[in-house]
Amino acid sequence: MSAERLFHVPGEPAELLLRGVHALDPRSGLDAPHDVLVRDGVIAELAAPGSLPAPDGAEVVEGEGLHLFPAFFDPHVHLRTPGQEHKETLATGTAAAAAGGFCGIVAMPNTAPTLDDASGLRSLCAQARQEARVPVGFMPAITRGLAGTELTEMAELRDAGALGFTDDGRPVVAAGMLRRALQYQRLCGGTIALHEEDPTLSGHGVMHEGAVSARLGLTGIPSISESTMVARDSAIAAYEQGRVHFQHLSCVESVEALAAWKAAGARVSGEASPHHLTLTDEAVRSLDSRFKMNPPLRTEADREALIAGLRDGTIECIATDHAPHARHEKEVPFEEAPMGVTGLETAFPVLYTDLVLPGVLPLGLVVERMTAGAALLDLSTPRIAVGEPANLALLDLAGEWEVGARGYASKSANSCFEGRRLRGVVRLTLAAGAVVHRAELPAEVAA
Repeated sequence: MSAERLFHVPGEPAELLLRGVHALDPRSGLDAPHDVLVRDGVIAELAAPGSLPAPDGAEVVEGEGLHLFPAFFDPHVHLRTPGQEHKETLATGTAAAAAGGFCGIVAMPNTAPTLDDASGLRSLCAQARQEARVPVGFMPAITRGLAGTELTEMAELRDAGALGFTDDGRPVVAAGMLRRALQYQRLCGGTIALHEEDPTLSGHGVMHEGAVSARLGLTGIPSISESTMVARDSAIAAYEQGRVHFQHLSCVESVEALAAWKAAGARVSGEASPHHLTLTDEAVRSLDSRFKMNPPLRTEADREALIAGLRDGTIECIATDHAPHARHEKEVPFEEAPMGVTGLETAFPVLYTDLVLPGVLPLGLVVERMTAGAALLDLSTPRIAVGEPANLALLDLAGEWEVGARGYASKSANSCFEGRRLRGVVRLTLAAGAVVHRAELPAEVAA
């Protein structure tokens, strides 16, 4: 991946022979056992299993029975720095990413203070160079303070390293403000990512508006709160010939609107999150605040529409929307708890367990969608190919683990999958050519 707008602590370039791993990379046409040699942090050779000798001093990993994927890329996480380090830090958030098999992530700007000026961005990039275990990029705000009333200095922010712009956590309510942002985008570049929600429709809702909310007596958030904004903003993007990415889509109507505007030629894209792909509002019957997120878990029909959109390419990528909160913040009545759920450490295992193993989605498609977010931000997509930087995730697909049983790499524990037994253990992660995560991996160093 391009390192120009990604920042991390440089690691020791890997010297590594992965022997007999099942390499799977849809973009490279790989789906078979291989020896994979990494020299000086770069994929140097691919060969038949057992055919490559280990160079002097290289670590040898016996990978029979293990799968090697291009490492995942997440375009939508919350690292809570600056100002909310009791929830997450650059160090703990990127450690969680490494543990989940990610080689790169992109942080949102709803911090304290909001990431909305070049000096703050430069400071954060410098901090990432000192703390981030995997490369991390930043998307500053579209509007100052996420207030929706004044544009940030987008050109200056791009010069300081911004990958794009988002008011994530809040929508850009005024159509005219989004239009102006798209006009500036033509001058400075960068993707504009949108949290789609009409606050006059969502109001003080705390879960999906439907049969479950009625039964529980909780104020609901209707799906049209999201989908009407997707349709509106797609129209604005088409008119301005701008580029817009829709974050954490959650409902049938949004998928339909995205598909229609793509067919009409608009430069729009979308993402879905693992929790929306695998859970519904039925989970909220427990009143466990770990199931409270924005957008909320919706119906089975909505979940199936997201899966179909992922399958046919209407939705290009999977993003976690990793949103850590301190335990005391979530351990309150459901209505009072903040919205958000962690996701970096469980993303692949839950998708593999709930969608791949039952035959709902093929493994290759899930891998492709979990790496596709990089291209949407004009970054190189991780690939298993000779000459590419070693951005790799080695997984034991037969391995089982219980979420939360051994704690989390993240600073926060608000996982909606806590207590679930999942299949798929990340044994090794390489990011930017260096080993950044290792878990109970049988390995030996060649003599």
